[in-house]
Amino acid sequence: MPLIAEQRRICALGAEVWYLREDGEILNEASTFFARQLR
Repeated sequence: MPLIAEQRRICALGAEVWYLREDGEILNEASTFFARQLR
């Protein structure tokens, strides 16, 4: 996952989301949503 580094920065925007993302399932939906914001 190449976005992990950038996602960590976004942790401030959605710390709760990233904690769930560590679980594995929500990671995809959350990462996709925030990935769009980065671009």
